[in-house]
Amino acid sequence: MIAPRTGKTRLLIVDDSSFMRMAIRSILSKEPTIEIVGTAADGVEGVEKAVDLKPDVITMDVEMPRMDGIAALRQIMAKAPTRVIMVSTLTNEGARATFEALDAGAIDYIPKNVTDSPDAQKVFREELLHKIQMAVGSRFFRPVVTPPERQAAAPPPLQRHVAGKLAGKKIGYVGIGASTGGPVALQEVLSRIPVNFPYGIIVGIHMPKAFTGPYADRLNAKCSMTIREAVDGDVLKPGLALIAPGGMHTTLVRQGANVVVKVAPTSAYPQYIYVPSVDLMISTMAEATHGSMLGVILTGMGNDGFKGMQLLKGKGGVTIAQNEATSTIYGMPKACVDGGVADEVLPLGQIGFEIAKFAG
Repeated sequence: MIAPRTGKTRLLIVDDSSFMRMAIRSILSKEPTIEIVGTAADGVEGVEKAVDLKPDVITMDVEMPRMDGIAALRQIMAKAPTRVIMVSTLTNEGARATFEALDAGAIDYIPKNVTDSPDAQKVFREELLHKIQMAVGSRFFRPVVTPPERQAAAPPPLQRHVAGKLAGKKIGYVGIGASTGGPVALQEVLSRIPVNFPYGIIVGIHMPKAFTGPYADRLNAKCSMTIREAVDGDVLKPGLALIAPGGMHTTLVRQGANVVVKVAPTSAYPQYIYVPSVDLMISTMAEATHGSMLGVILTGMGNDGFKGMQLLKGKGGVTIAQNEATSTIYGMPKACVDGGVADEVLPLGQIGFEIAKFAG
């Protein structure tokens, strides 16, 4: 039976750990804007309660008996589509399962980091509340099922010239930033870029350290060009897309004829709250390339990337922002659009094709 509407965000907690159910309930029960309408101890019960209770948001564990979180998510999306936040372990296996869940329709994820440490508990609480608020305000898209095998880049439309404000622009490199909704959006963009793309690409996406390596591996298996996690000293080069490592910051520097990756601990750049910082990556890249680059900002919360894109525009660079209609969270792109630093504002499905057109 559906609980009466109260104007609050109605939340269902699905986790096989009684400790985690109690921890999440304890965190959220103090919030006047959230109402916990139920809990479930496994995927089977989670699906049943999602259908019966019609919550606004579900927190979903990945590893559970009887039915795991991925299988439960798929059933929920088929029977009662709901905004789902995955609660994931900070392991490679947890990362792989999380990306599978995002492909299946989960709106976001949060690392499972509830320990006896008061600092860790505080971080988990703040992040969980933020993720729920973002989920409520997000655009909810039904998942698009894609084949698991490696995809060849779809050919760009017959009209190969770059149109609009991008016409006649020249680039030497591509820098892309994203956050919430970014894992799925980036796969869409990079899958449209051909294997022989003549410019080096680097991507900054807000992710924990344990997730960026498996994410790069996943993209590499699904896209035609080579994609891997960046390491200190990497050179940006044609046919290669690098994913900035999570849990630290990435900058770009000029070394002779090359643009080179430098990674640094967050303590080296305490002024940047988002990690990895897209602002820092794009800004240093703009300096290292003397503005000879394309900057792209995809879906994400906040305004990370705006200052970098502003600097890039000032150096004569080229910029694209994702449009509102296709953004899960229209925060980062909106900052660029409202700030007047986006040359083009494009739907997600067109961005990869537009990047590919720069190949000539």
